[in-house]
Amino acid sequence: MKILKILLSILGIILGLLLVMVATMVTTMDKTPYKDMPYYSEWKASIAAQEPYSAASPGALQVGWAKVNITPEGPMSMAGYGNRHGKPYTVVHDSLFIRTMVIDNGGEQVAIVTGDLLIIPPTVSKALEVRMKGHKIPYERVYFGATHSHNSLGGWGTGISGLFFSGAYDQAVVDRLADAVLESIDKASTQLVPSAIRYSEAIDTVDIRNRLVGEEGGIDPEVRSIIVARADGQQAILSSYAAHSTVIQSKNMVLSRDYPGVLVDSLERGHYDFAMYMAGAVGSMGPIEKGRDDFDEMKNQAYGVQKAILQADTLSSADSLVGIRSLMLPLPLRQPSPRLTMGLVLRPWAFKKAFGAFPIYVKALRIGGLLLVGMPCDFSGELVPGLDAYAKTKGLNLMVTSFNGGYIGYITHDKYFDRDLYETKTMSWYGPYNGAYLQEVIKDIIDKLS
Repeated sequence: MKILKILLSILGIILGLLLVMVATMVTTMDKTPYKDMPYYSEWKASIAAQEPYSAASPGALQVGWAKVNITPEGPMSMAGYGNRHGKPYTVVHDSLFIRTMVIDNGGEQVAIVTGDLLIIPPTVSKALEVRMKGHKIPYERVYFGATHSHNSLGGWGTGISGLFFSGAYDQAVVDRLADAVLESIDKASTQLVPSAIRYSEAIDTVDIRNRLVGEEGGIDPEVRSIIVARADGQQAILSSYAAHSTVIQSKNMVLSRDYPGVLVDSLERGHYDFAMYMAGAVGSMGPIEKGRDDFDEMKNQAYGVQKAILQADTLSSADSLVGIRSLMLPLPLRQPSPRLTMGLVLRPWAFKKAFGAFPIYVKALRIGGLLLVGMPCDFSGELVPGLDAYAKTKGLNLMVTSFNGGYIGYITHDKYFDRDLYETKTMSWYGPYNGAYLQEVIKDIIDKLS
């Protein structure tokens, strides 16, 4: 009897300790309206302090471009789908690259960099921020994006999220990616040629769907492109679209750029000397898988997007005298609170311990009448049409892209926040109202740079 009492007492102590541990790690969701939170005031003060944009001194445009192969030498962890747990790829279907365009108007020089990666990893961004101190083009004037292939190389993620989405962390991978970005920028900057630039906008409603809520929700059907014509006769294009690069399914363990790779290769074979692709507002946006298998579907998706690009009417005439302005600002947020259930969330310290903590920025680049805004997330395509229309009232053509070098999960329309879905539960890490908040952030940038 005494032994039983002792065992029950020990069990009670253990249960008590477990409850204390859970209480220190778990809490409930804070739903304070975002305009009442300190981070909102911090953002408003930060954007207000920025000097207004001035296009008073446009200069003669020069553009150069380059690409660097980042295909691994042998099988390694593949980034993309969580159910793979970072398993290695089995074969290379098509090679991966870092592609860069350097733009110079005599007074300002900037770089646009896109990688055939799931995201531009925060670990790589951190390494580049250090390495680019004193560089001719500083980190603050580099605009990042990714193709968002879910069949790309891993090894760059930290913490628990890294183990699931990109495999075990490997410093050599981070170093190699950072080196490739710098190499591509340096190569492109040595190939500057007098150029003219224009913006083109296509509509493609047949290759995109709302994967979050289906027909209940909206889509962003625009394919936005920057087209460069150089004095040496060469032409380049940078295109962005919102359909996720998830045509290749998780069971297919091949290294690939997915449909963006087919798209840029096809554009380079037929109409352009150099092509780049950046994932747009891919949150909640899926591709249309039409074909016999993954690879047939990948071709059909790419050719559908290409058809729209080539049939598009350009919205602006070519301009060889442009003003350039770049902006990089910290993005204040509420404390992270990823959901364990729809009612319970991890406390901020537990999230940072499990996922790591990196600086978060919003980046913007204005080139003449074109404004690119890079977000550190899967930004929802449903949030873009209103922003696009607003920018046009200010005389700007807007291109919103995801994966700017930081990552805060998915940002979806706020009306779906309390739905038990992958994007709104598992991948929504920073609490409610971020759809409205980040739309306001982008509008503030539009106002500042218009």
